[in-house]
Amino acid sequence: MTAIQTVLRLLPRPVRTLLIKHRELLKFAMVGGLCFVLTNVVNYALKLTILHDNPVTALILAVLVATVVSYVLSREWSFRTRGGRERQHEAALFFLISGISVGLNSVPLAISRYVLELRTPHVGLITQEVADYFSGMILGTLVAMVFRWWAFKKWVFPQAGARPRVVRTAVVEPDEPGERAA
Repeated sequence: MTAIQTVLRLLPRPVRTLLIKHRELLKFAMVGGLCFVLTNVVNYALKLTILHDNPVTALILAVLVATVVSYVLSREWSFRTRGGRERQHEAALFFLISGISVGLNSVPLAISRYVLELRTPHVGLITQEVADYFSGMILGTLVAMVFRWWAFKKWVFPQAGARPRVVRTAVVEPDEPGERAA
């Protein structure tokens, strides 16, 4: 039994049924959560070191790193049964949509910093950082996530059931030579 099956068995039946019904969305959200953490780590590593004067550039680079990870996890886990396109075409569409998403992700931060001027010396450093985090990491990520979910299902992985689901079963090895596995 997999870890996911173990967790599902612990949940009440209505919750379990809902999660199973929307498993593709749940997997997409889990990949997104992992990539959100990765984006934060890379963003702040860049912003606090070499790109401290360029927060939008730091965010864009962080999102690009997370996008590569997202493609692999989306194709092989979140949308593994969907397809309908040749791999090169699928990858090109994925990265095109993700590129648009990078722009959508960066717009709230750019507005916060350069239109609303929520940056030093106009505001304090703490206010600037809270505004950056909310506008770039929270609002920008939410806008990009909604767009990606819709666009990936519509254009990148359009056909449900295009790739067969792999059902993994345990293989019992024989104890003695000459015995047959069950």
